[in-house]
Amino acid sequence: MESGFSNVGDHARGRIAIFIDGNNLFHAARTIGLEVDYAKLLKTLCNKGSLLRAFFYTGVDENAAKQQGFLLWMRRNGYRVVQKELKVFPDGTKKANLDVEIAVDMLSLCGKYETAILVSGDEDFAYAVNAVAYKGARVEVAGFRNNTSPKLIDVADRFIDLDSMIPHIIKEPDSEEQKAAIAAARENGLLLMDDDAILARERSSPFLTKKGPLQQEESSKTSRDTHITNSRTKK
Repeated sequence: MESGFSNVGDHARGRIAIFIDGNNLFHAARTIGLEVDYAKLLKTLCNKGSLLRAFFYTGVDENAAKQQGFLLWMRRNGYRVVQKELKVFPDGTKKANLDVEIAVDMLSLCGKYETAILVSGDEDFAYAVNAVAYKGARVEVAGFRNNTSPKLIDVADRFIDLDSMIPHIIKEPDSEEQKAAIAAARENGLLLMDDDAILARERSSPFLTKKGPLQQEESSKTSRDTHITNSRTKK
């Protein structure tokens, strides 16, 4: 089994189909205090390859306006969203299992793509990964290592460790809570980034309109530069 992107060229991967277990990825990222930027994730996983389709599977609450806005943004930015209404259990928890939908789509589309990228850490997909591989397709599994089943990693042709790609897939921190969570993750050895790397990344959230730390810093710098220039001109 390979790891990362360095061992296989883009042409060898052929057409790529991406299958994202949305709930699994969300919870995996949240455990280390991160929020995924899905536009960046799509670009990183394709790695200049030829994208056939990118599917995002998730449970939905029809009354959650913010989630509906997010899913609309996903559809407009390269994803085909497959959703299922959340079920409420006696203990109050909400859940929607889309494992069957993911497995069926991976198998039914096999032959249309040369490489499938499954973004999930769920061991239950090991059988589906093997079934797709037996049909002649290449299967790559992407996930945060601590949240990905070793069995799933073992049956994949390549494991894409998202921990090593955090700088390329994370959203720019916008709130003090997010910054604190990222700082805690870094202190625990879960996030290997410095502040300059975080500030250097472009903010791309479709929902945030206020100025974030980077924009404020750039605005302040521009103001200072203008003031200096004007002072020199007057002299």
